[in-house]
Amino acid sequence: MARPSVPGTGEHPAAPAGGDTILAVVHDDGTGHHDSLDAAGREVRYRGWKAMPFVIGNETFEKLGSIGTAANLMVYLTSVFHMTNLRAAVALNVFGGTTNLATVFGAFASDLCLGRYATVGFGCVATLIGMIILTLTAGVPALHPPPCSAVAGGQQCAGATKGQLAVLALSFLFIVVGAGGIRPCSLPFGADQFDPNTESGRRGINSFFNWYYFTLTIAVVGSSTGIIYVQSNVSWCIGFAIPTALMFASCVLFFAGAGLYVRVRPEGGIPLASVFRVAVAAARKRRAPAPQDPAASLFRTRHASSLVSRLPYTDQFRFLDKAAVVESDSEVVDDSSGGGGGKPRDPWRLCSLQQVEEAKCVLRIMPVWATCIVYYVAFAQTNTYVVLQAAQSDRRLGPGGFEAPPASFTIFPMLALAVWIPFYDRLVVPWLRGLTGVEGGMTLLQRMGVGMALSVVAMIVAGVVEQRRRELAVLHQAEANRDLLSVTLVSPASAFWLVPQLAALGLSEAFNQVSQMEFYYKQFPENMRSVAGSLIFTGLAMSMYLSGLLVVVVHRATADPVLGDDGWLAENLNRGKLDWFYFLIAFIGAVNFFVFLACAKWYRYKGLDDGGRGGADDDGVHVHVHQWQPTTVQVVDDCPEEGRVVRRRSF
Repeated sequence: MARPSVPGTGEHPAAPAGGDTILAVVHDDGTGHHDSLDAAGREVRYRGWKAMPFVIGNETFEKLGSIGTAANLMVYLTSVFHMTNLRAAVALNVFGGTTNLATVFGAFASDLCLGRYATVGFGCVATLIGMIILTLTAGVPALHPPPCSAVAGGQQCAGATKGQLAVLALSFLFIVVGAGGIRPCSLPFGADQFDPNTESGRRGINSFFNWYYFTLTIAVVGSSTGIIYVQSNVSWCIGFAIPTALMFASCVLFFAGAGLYVRVRPEGGIPLASVFRVAVAAARKRRAPAPQDPAASLFRTRHASSLVSRLPYTDQFRFLDKAAVVESDSEVVDDSSGGGGGKPRDPWRLCSLQQVEEAKCVLRIMPVWATCIVYYVAFAQTNTYVVLQAAQSDRRLGPGGFEAPPASFTIFPMLALAVWIPFYDRLVVPWLRGLTGVEGGMTLLQRMGVGMALSVVAMIVAGVVEQRRRELAVLHQAEANRDLLSVTLVSPASAFWLVPQLAALGLSEAFNQVSQMEFYYKQFPENMRSVAGSLIFTGLAMSMYLSGLLVVVVHRATADPVLGDDGWLAENLNRGKLDWFYFLIAFIGAVNFFVFLACAKWYRYKGLDDGGRGGADDDGVHVHVHQWQPTTVQVVDDCPEEGRVVRRRSF
C-alpha cells in the first residue's frame, strides 16, 4: 500500500510555514482515485475557473499593456528622441534581447525561493513602474528633446541629453525586470489552478491554454491597431498612458484573486548543478579506463529528485561516462535515507549514470538551440526595418484614404499564425498522420525544419518587395525632380506588399516556435524544466543581440561617408540597399537550415536507447505534454527487489 511522503524525504508532511496553500502530496488508494493534499494534510481546494477571471484578465491586460508599449518604440525613438534609424534599431535589439534573457533569472528565482505567485506579482508591479516612467518621458517636455525646427532644405533636430536617455533607460530597465518575472511563470501559474487528477481539471487546463493564446492574439490585434493609432496620430503621452492604465488594471485583477489561488512551493536547488558536477567529475577521471559495459558497470543510485524518470544508457558523449566510473569502494557510502545502492561520498568526483544521461540530454539540445538563435534573426527585423519600410510606403487603405500606422503592420505575422493553426490542426495533421503514422503528423524536429525553411523564403520575398518599393520611389522622385539627399519621399508602392513576407514569417513561427516550446519541454530532464521554459526566450535574446551586431557590421562595411555613400542601411531607405541586407539574412538562414538538418539527423530523442534515433515517430516519449512547468509530487512504494520506488505525479 502506497503511503504519501514529502518529496525527497520519506517523512509525513509537516505544516507549511506561512499561510500559502502549498501542494505537497497525492494519496493513491490503489483504485485510481487521488486525493490532493496540502503540506498540513488538508485537501487542496482547486478553484479552477473561479480563479480564471483574475488570471486570464491579468494576462489580457498585461499583454495589451506591454505589447502596446513595445510595438511602436521604433517610431517613438526616431521621431521623439530623434535617434537615427541605425541607433534605434540597435537599441531595440538590445532592449528586446535583454527582456528575453531576463526570463532565465525569473525562472531560477521562481524555482529557488519566490514561487510563481510572488514572481508574477513582482513582475507586474515592476512592469507598471517602467511603463509609468516611459509615459512621463512622452508627457513631460523636460524628459525628451524639443521638436525639430524647420530650416532651409529640411529640419534641424536636437538629440537627447544624457539625463533624458538615463530616464528612458530606467523605464526600459523596469520593463525588463517585469518581463523576467511574468513571461516564464504566468502560464504554469494558471495551470496550477486546476486539479490534474480529475477529468474536469485536465479539460480545464487544456481550455486555459487555448484561452491564453487567444488573449495573446487579442492583445496583439488591439495593440497593433487602436493603441498604435493613438500613439501615431493623437498623442504619444495618451498612447503610452492607455497601456499603462491597462497594466494597472492587470495588477489590480491579479492581486484581487489572491484568496483563490493555489500557490505551489518552489522546488529549491539549482537545476543545472548536476550537469556541472558531471563535467567536473569526468574531467577529474579523464585518465580512468573506459568501461567495457557502461550500461551494466556504471554507478547507479536513486535520484535525489522525485521529478526525474530513469533514462537508458546512450553511447553519445562517451567521455562523460567516466564521471560514473567507481574507481574504489571508498567513493561510495551507504545511503542512510533508505534508498539503497549507496550514494557518492564526493558528488563532484562520482556521479550516477542518471546524472550522466541528464547531462547528455542537455548537450544534445544545445546544437539545435544554437541554430534557433540564427533562425530568429529574421524575426528581429519585423519591429525595426519593416516598420521603416511601411513608413516610406503608401499606407492608404480603402476609398476613404485611411492611413494605417507603420507599426500596425507587425500584426500580420500573428494573424497568419492565428488563421493557420486551426486549419493545420483540423485538416493538415490528420492528413499527414495518415501518410507518416506520426501522431502529430510530423516529428518536432521536422516541424522546426519547415519553420526554418519558411523564414528563408520570407527573407527572399522581403528582398524582392524592397527592391520594387525602392525602384518606384526613385522613379517617382526623379519624375518630381526632387533630390534624394534632401527629401525622404514616400514610395507609391503600397505598404500592403509587405504582407506576404510577414505572413510567411507567421507561418514559420507556427511551425518552429510552437514546436520549439514542446521540444524543450519534452527533451529536457524533468527537474530542469525551469531552464527548458526559459530556453526559447534565451534564444530570442541571443538572436536580438546577433541582429544588432549584424546591423552595425553591415553598416560599417557598406557605408563610406567620404564618398557620400550611406551604405545598405541608409537613413533614407530610398538611398540604401535594404534588399541586399534581407538577401544576406536569407543566405545566413539557408546555411543555418542545412546545419540544423545535420543536427536533427544526429539528434537522439530522450528516453530512447542506442537503437533509437532522432526521427522516431513518437519523438521518444509516450505522453501528452502541455507547455507549463509541472508541479510533481511523489508516492513511495516499498519494493523488495528495488527498495523504495518513487512514482511521479506531475501536473
